[in-house]
Order: sequence, then structure tokens, then C-alpha cells
Amino acid sequence: MATVIVGGKKEDVVTKIDKTVYDVSSMAKAANGTAQDVLQSTPELSVTAGGQISVKGNSNVTVLVNGKPTAMMSGDERAVALQTMSGTDIASVEVITNPSAAYNANGGAIVNIVLKRNRKPGANAQIRGSVGDHALWNVGTSGDVTSNNLSVQGGMAVRHDGNFKTRRSAVDWNNPVGGQTGQTFQTSDVFVRRVVETTTLGLDYTLSDTDSVSLSARHNVRRSRPLLDTLNVARTGAVDTIYHRISEGPNEQSDKNVNLNYSHHSKGTALKAMVQRSNTVGLIDKSYSDVFVEPLRATGYSRGASESARHLDQTTLDWTRRAEHGQWGMGLDMQVEVNDLYNYQASVDRLTGAETPDPATTNGYAVDTTLSAAYITDQINHGQWEVLLGGRFERMALRVRPAQGTAQTSHWRAFNPSLHVRYAASEKTDLTLSYRRSLQRPDPRDLNPFTTYIDAQNLSRGNPGLTPQRLTSWEIGSSSDGVQVSTSAGAFYRTSRDTVTNARSFADNVLVTSKQNGGRARSAGATASLDWKPDTTRRFGVDVGVYNVVLDTPDLDGLVRQDAVSAYMNIRAAYTVGQDDFSLDAHLQTSGITPLGRFGSTSSINVTWKRELSKTLSLTVNASDIFDGSKRTYRTDASTFRQTGFDHFVARRLYIGFLKKLG
Repeated sequence: MATVIVGGKKEDVVTKIDKTVYDVSSMAKAANGTAQDVLQSTPELSVTAGGQISVKGNSNVTVLVNGKPTAMMSGDERAVALQTMSGTDIASVEVITNPSAAYNANGGAIVNIVLKRNRKPGANAQIRGSVGDHALWNVGTSGDVTSNNLSVQGGMAVRHDGNFKTRRSAVDWNNPVGGQTGQTFQTSDVFVRRVVETTTLGLDYTLSDTDSVSLSARHNVRRSRPLLDTLNVARTGAVDTIYHRISEGPNEQSDKNVNLNYSHHSKGTALKAMVQRSNTVGLIDKSYSDVFVEPLRATGYSRGASESARHLDQTTLDWTRRAEHGQWGMGLDMQVEVNDLYNYQASVDRLTGAETPDPATTNGYAVDTTLSAAYITDQINHGQWEVLLGGRFERMALRVRPAQGTAQTSHWRAFNPSLHVRYAASEKTDLTLSYRRSLQRPDPRDLNPFTTYIDAQNLSRGNPGLTPQRLTSWEIGSSSDGVQVSTSAGAFYRTSRDTVTNARSFADNVLVTSKQNGGRARSAGATASLDWKPDTTRRFGVDVGVYNVVLDTPDLDGLVRQDAVSAYMNIRAAYTVGQDDFSLDAHLQTSGITPLGRFGSTSSINVTWKRELSKTLSLTVNASDIFDGSKRTYRTDASTFRQTGFDHFVARRLYIGFLKKLG
């Protein structure tokens, strides 16, 4: 028999009733870049140089990998994980601005990173590498072998990357009880050089025409020794203190993730089961020496460290069945997350090396979170209408276990509905409506029952009594898909109750920052996008958003009302001629408000050139943030605390890399 091979180009953008899928597998920027670079170039997303993600102005974003949460994509470690994960491993990015009940969104939008997984018969491999300024480089190899019912994929990579960070902070504080006042000023510059080692392994086995199993594992190790010199200038009353605080780490982090999947497809029925275990272990060494300028005194030494471990076990079961009207779906989601955190602070005798721990700021605790959820969805197709109804019942148990003291346990139950509607106004135009209600659980670090040392005038203390925030989101929109031009426009309205905000107090003239529920937030805005492909060689796209944010934040004299308008814009352009592919992406985020404060605007312009030297060899040059627009200012104006400053994560980079395909 003759063999017939049917080929076709994968759609760059696929719009579904509850999400938009962007194909980034051939993105030129990904060859040398990181996962953060790929997300920054994805429509609807805004990513700062420091790794903070927002979706259509919503900064409450859950990042999934292959549809599931992982320990490394949670908490403060997420930004580093995105900055050190290779962009060439990513096949597509799913943006879910208003998740259905089938997703555990933790109260916000979802960005799902789908990794590449080749199941084509035969053996394939590739080698990639790049070098950049500041002596940065990376090299990696990956490959796959598929024979009969078994497919094996694997990869290894070593990355030497880094970030140059500059920070300035000026603080004025006043104690309303004792009347004391003070000022502090801090400035620091540091280049964090990281060594990242990554190993991946995947197995896919076809049991029958209807059943298959897959196993995937990933291991990352990150190490750095940042030399940090912070100048501190403090004034309390008429006394001035000036000193340099010098530290050099080391900082370490390791991630492990193992995932086992089973799937069954037959006669309009699909069953998927998944068991996953992931953990992240980190150490941030805060040991330092204080070199005094005024008053003159001997150098002071201190030992400080923060250790953290996050373990996440998850089991899911998803079932769908085709019906006359559309499709039914239901599922179970069980998650157990354990966060172990330990803080150590001690003075060190510079002659003997003996350490004297500070009992007030040396402590440890664990936060156990158990989430049980069941959901049901009903997708109805009737003529030009498509409706996705959903309901998710969640039970959350939260237990804070201090190393010393009594554990505190809380329970919450909630039923969160979702609604997605799509109407085909014409063959190429759709109208959409979506609604979602959900809970956002407290960050484990905000539940710290103890005091954590930051500096001599600044301490941090959590609140184990925090409750989940309650969020509601509405969206309406329209989209039109033409031969050359595709457009979309929409509007959204979001509300948040029991919002977690900072609470500030004083202890012996030292500022103590804690957390509390009681804030409220509302945001409403409009978004629009346009993609234009005049021919096969040129592409152009732009998406913009303008939104108004209203915050009610508790302060000493009651709730403080803030109101401001913010906007963002992403521009994409590409041109292909012969073996050369040129692309540009530009991003702008205007200033906005935070509880009792503001942040400044940022921008970035990135250029990429890719040349196909042969069918198996390509060269890529990336120039990131060429005008160095990543500096972000901030300001806080509370009754007891006023702070101004900026964080500058320098993202300007030049990389030259290659990709060689084998087999």
C-alpha cells in the first residue's frame, strides 16, 4: 500500500471557550532565552524584569506546568525558576484569564506552560548553546527515541546566568505612641551569578488503542554566591549611624518533580488520572559583616540564614463524556502542600567565632495546606451558542505548626460557580461572556507566627490567623478572525474582599510589618488586540489594556481610598526573508497603585535575528531591553511609614547562540 503523509502548519493562536493557546515552539527568542523571555513575548501577559507576571492587569497569577501546579512555580522561588528555565523546552503557552471550575486557579488568572514532547517514530536529538555579555553562557542537549509503543525523551543543560540589581530606599517613620521619629537610607548594587543544572526524563507507553501511560521527571539545581554591599544611613533623634553591610551567600535551591499519568479514550469518553510529587528546597545565607563609618567602632559580625522546603503531593481524576448537547465533565483534585521555614539570626564573636543566637528572631514553623475539590462541568452546544457551566466545591484545611508553641488549625468550605458563553455572530465573529468566583488562600510566608530580622530598624512578622481572600471576576468580549487581520476587544470587572494588606507597628522604636485581612479592591478595564499578516513574510501584532483600580486599605485612621488608571501595551513585529527571520517585541507598563502606595512605569524593547545556516543548523542573536527601561520606582505613604525608592533588575543582555539538530 502507498503511504500518504498529510502535513499542515500548526495554528499560531487557538481560541477556546475558556482559554487562548499560543504556539511558541518556533519562537526565535526562545532559542537563547528563558521561560520568562517567552512569557514576556506572549500576548495578554506583562512580565517585569524581576519576574512578576500580570494578565490583563491582574497580578494574581497561577503558573502551571503541563496543566498542574509544581512546588518550584509557587512563592518567591517562581521568579528565579522562570528566569533559569530554558525557553526552547516550551511548546505552547495557555492564557486563562477567567478559569472555569475545572481549574484550581487560587483566585486569579492562569498561565499554563506546556513543554515539548516529541512522539514521532525514530530517533532525534539536538544540541544548543549560547554566550552572552558578562561572561554568561549556557549549553544543553535533548533527544527522543520512539519505537513501537514506547517513546523516551530526555535532556541535560547547564546554564551560567546572572542578574545585575540596583536598589535604593529612603524611609521616614514616626511612632504615634512615643512620638519618636527616624530616617533610614539604603543603597545596594549586586550581580547575582547563578549556576543552573537541569536534567529531564520522559517515558510514554501505549498500552492499547485506548490506553496509555506516561512518566516524567525533572531535577534542577541552582547555586549562587552574590557579593552584596549595602550602605545603611540611619538617624534616630540626633544620632547618626552609617555602615556598610557586606554579605556573599551562599544561596542554593533544588527542585524535583515526578509525574505519572494514565489516560483512556474510547467511544466519546475520556478518563485521565495523575499522581505528582514535587518539592523545592532552598537556603539563603544572610551572614554579613557590618563595617561602621560613624560612629567609629569595631566591625560587627552576624550569622543569618533562611531555609525553606516546599513539598506538594497531588492526585487528580478527570472524566469527560460526549453527549447529544455537548459534553459532560467532572473531576477530583486532592492536594497536600507542606511548607517548612526556618530563620536563624545570631551575633558572631569575631575573635573566637562563637555564635550567640537571637531568641527573638531565630524560629521555625511549618504550614500544612490540604485542599480537596470536586468539580462538574457541562458544555452545551446549541446552534450558534456554546455554553460551559461549572461548579467547584472546595474544602481547605490550613494548619500552622510553630517549632515551639501550639498549632493553629483553620477550615474553609466554598462552592464556586463558573460560566462561559460564546455566541457565533457570524462565521468569523464570536461574542463571549465569562464569570468566576473563587478563593485565594494565604501565602505560607504571611502566616509566620514569629518575627523575622530584616535590618536593625525593620522587622517582619506574619499572621497565622489570616483567612482566604474572596474574588469575583466578570469578562465580556468579541473576536473576529480574518484571512489577514484578526481582532479582539473586551472588558472586565474584578472584586476582592478580605484582601491581605500590610499592618505596621513599633516595638522599641523598631518598625514591625505584619499582615492583616480587611482590604478591598475593585478593578475595571477594557482590552483590545490586533494581529495582521499581510503576507507570508510579515507579521504584526499589538494588544493594549486600560483599567481603573480602586483600593480600600486599613490604616490608623480607618480605610484609605485610592483610585488610579493604569495601562499596558505589547507590540510584536516579524519579517522573514530567505533564511533570515527578524522579530521585535516591545512592552510598556504605566504607573499604578499598590496598597497605600504607587509603582512607576517600565518598558522593554527586544530584538531577535535568526538565520537558518542549513536544514539542521541555525544561528540566533538576542538583544534584550536595549534601552534599559526595567527600572521601577515605588512609594508608600502610611500614617507611620513613608518610603520611596526603586528596584532596577537590569535586563539588558546580548546573546549569540546556535541550535544543531541530529538525526
